[in-house]
Amino acid sequence: MPRLKWQLKAILPAAFVLFNGLLMFLLATVSFGVSERNVVIAVAGSGAVAICASLLIGLALTVGRPMLDLQRTIGRVREGDLHATVDFADRNDEIGDLGRNFNEMVRELRDSREEIQRLHKTQMSRAEHLATLGELAAGLAHEIRNPLAGIAGVIDIIGRDLPEHSPARGVFKEVRSEVQHINRILTDLLETARPKPPQFRAANLNATAEHAVMFAQQQALSKPIKIALLKTDNLPTIMHDAGQIHQVLLNLLLNGIQAIEDAGEVHVQVGREDGFASVTVSDTGRGIPPENLSNIFRPFYTTKGHGTGLGLSLAKRIVEDHGGRLEVTSEVGRGSRFVILLPLTASQHAGAS
Repeated sequence: MPRLKWQLKAILPAAFVLFNGLLMFLLATVSFGVSERNVVIAVAGSGAVAICASLLIGLALTVGRPMLDLQRTIGRVREGDLHATVDFADRNDEIGDLGRNFNEMVRELRDSREEIQRLHKTQMSRAEHLATLGELAAGLAHEIRNPLAGIAGVIDIIGRDLPEHSPARGVFKEVRSEVQHINRILTDLLETARPKPPQFRAANLNATAEHAVMFAQQQALSKPIKIALLKTDNLPTIMHDAGQIHQVLLNLLLNGIQAIEDAGEVHVQVGREDGFASVTVSDTGRGIPPENLSNIFRPFYTTKGHGTGLGLSLAKRIVEDHGGRLEVTSEVGRGSRFVILLPLTASQHAGAS
């Protein structure tokens, strides 16, 4: 449908009023003579044309020119010129208000773009720095693991040769535990620096969760902590890397155990949530303060004296590589709740990738 130009829209009401005025003139001059009547009509018609022309010129100067200026400036802004401004912003009327508001909006856009560019540059520099550190850490971790394996072997040999009631056996047990702890740290470093893509296979999520719970129960044998698993039968096989999800669950379970200072419980529940398969890990531990909650997934961020800060970061990346989400809620003094959400179908995997 063709659009009417604004000049025509503006002049039509005035033309309508003037046309009606001419008709009234005609009716009022019926009793006049022909010559007198023609003179009156000519004068009235000329006045009407003059009024319409004056109105049109006035609108063109006061409205039309600023609108053309605004249209051209919007085109420049669309092309990326955020230094463009309109010239009618100094007018002391509504059109001037429009110009001032437009110029202010463009200035705010310019400031926002400069801030985004600054942040992007900072993030890129930080990413390059982290990538370099990651490569360095991966290289060091790889070089350390080989002699560490030798040390662990020697410790086992020496431990077997000690008398059964020797007090040194307890020391060797602690040393072996610390070697295993160092090996876990090195493993996390390698997996963070050189992540492996998940190997998707159709598997039972209940079995994956059960396997992780079994391992975690071995860690909690010496503590008055109960680990409970609630499985679901209403869940199809899920395309996931069972080894990686097992790693995520075990990390969350061990964190829950460490968060419980005395007696407590850790619950694992498999089910559905928001159209995803879900595994919820909740504990009755000390909880996470609100000021720390937004940072727990950052690499190397930890509030533990013996932690590396890589576990949750690695867990989040693994879940996201599966096309899912890792969500957390926590309340100080009442515990934390982590929810792993994994796609139920292959189409959800495709949509997330």
